[in-house]
Amino acid sequence: MLPFVFKRLVSLTLSLLAASLVIFFVIEVVPGDPASFMLGLNAEPDTVAALRESLGLNASAPVRYWQWITGLLQGEFGTSYTYRVPVSELIADRIWVSIPLSVYALLLSTVIAFPVGVLAAARRNSPTDVSIMGVTQLGIAVPNFWFAMLLVLVFAVNLRWFSAGGFPGWEAGFFAGMKALTLPAIALALPQASILARVMRSSLLDTLSEDFVRTARAKGLTRRQALWRHALRNALIPVLTIIGLQFSFLLAGAIIIENVFFLPGLGRLVFQSITQRDLIVVKSVIFLLVFAVILVTFIVDITYAIADPRLRRARA
Repeated sequence: MLPFVFKRLVSLTLSLLAASLVIFFVIEVVPGDPASFMLGLNAEPDTVAALRESLGLNASAPVRYWQWITGLLQGEFGTSYTYRVPVSELIADRIWVSIPLSVYALLLSTVIAFPVGVLAAARRNSPTDVSIMGVTQLGIAVPNFWFAMLLVLVFAVNLRWFSAGGFPGWEAGFFAGMKALTLPAIALALPQASILARVMRSSLLDTLSEDFVRTARAKGLTRRQALWRHALRNALIPVLTIIGLQFSFLLAGAIIIENVFFLPGLGRLVFQSITQRDLIVVKSVIFLLVFAVILVTFIVDITYAIADPRLRRARA
């Protein structure tokens, strides 16, 4: 097990290094000068030059990359060009919206997908199965921001059960915060639940065709008993992998939803920083999101190997 974990750690480190290089140099080639943007079109050249010097923008790209990456290793994300505060403070303020939103959406997705996927597999090729697969295909095809606008129209504008956007802050109370995150979480969860339900159905059907399930049936178990006692546990391995990947996707991919609902999360921070040419915030937040994705993938791989020793031996 230790050699497997070590190899995965090496892979994680190399992935983070490659991601940091790509993030830095892709943002570097984006047209526009942050100093000129901050000072406006009528700024004097010497004023722009002085601001570039104070922001450290006159150093060469390799030097700025080294300063940025060494700062990240020390937990220093730099200082925002726009807000003139440490980027770590901006992230600390916003992350307590993005993480609860992602966890909430993942829980909703799992709660919806598990029974739906099991029901579809238990009634394979029946009208119920066909209907479920049709609905999940629609859930995958329709963009989540369209779901978001539909939810706002129905539950915020017409029924007035929820607010159309904004976040009151956790100081207003746990239930007030969760209520504000409910519609965004549903909008994020529905497409992911559709994917997870189809994976659950497919994995369960593959497991039901295995020899050990047929042996259990031959010993007198009904199809329902064989499904719940033997097939379901073994079918969960690929499903757990998808759940882990979905969490990282929900954390990194909620930019549109956070902007639709005006949530002060990391996604909205990235969007605002791009429009304001606050490149240090963009680089740091995107790297943090990439790190979260790679870390979750690493944890999923380890969990996968623990659940299935054959993978551990094969990879070792």
